[in-house]
Amino acid sequence: MADDDIAFDVADSGASKTYPMQCSALRKNGFVMLKGRPCKIVDMSTSKTGKHGHAKVHMVGIDIFTQKKYEDICPSTHNMDVPQVKREDYQLTDISDDGFLTLMSDNGDIREDLKVPEGDLGGLLRAEFEEGKELLCTVLAACGEECVIATKANSALDK
Repeated sequence: MADDDIAFDVADSGASKTYPMQCSALRKNGFVMLKGRPCKIVDMSTSKTGKHGHAKVHMVGIDIFTQKKYEDICPSTHNMDVPQVKREDYQLTDISDDGFLTLMSDNGDIREDLKVPEGDLGGLLRAEFEEGKELLCTVLAACGEECVIATKANSALDK
């Protein structure tokens, strides 16, 4: 009666990657889903419409992973999705030959699943690591994606 070949690959809490928020409650520098991408709001303006219309909110956001600009207009009374964004600092311990970072969390867990970021940040990260500097990498996670968005010198070691 029971099948022995059932395999469960993913252990997830089942929590949603986004939550709804009324358009008028969103603020500049907050996060919102624009065109299906998690974005940071860089500009917002509200316009009053005609006699029986809704006030409209015009939002401009920058994708937190690709830095592409997205725009959207939504009635202020409607709900928009806001991504669950998690920000965490890791200590950089190594950069592998194939471009993957070895990062250590505060509690000593090691992860090796993130690539060196593209562009100027990646170049700066490699250069400072090769100089022997101790670096902290800030990793942003939202909607099942993760990437390094910033680095800074590890000042905790100086104390």
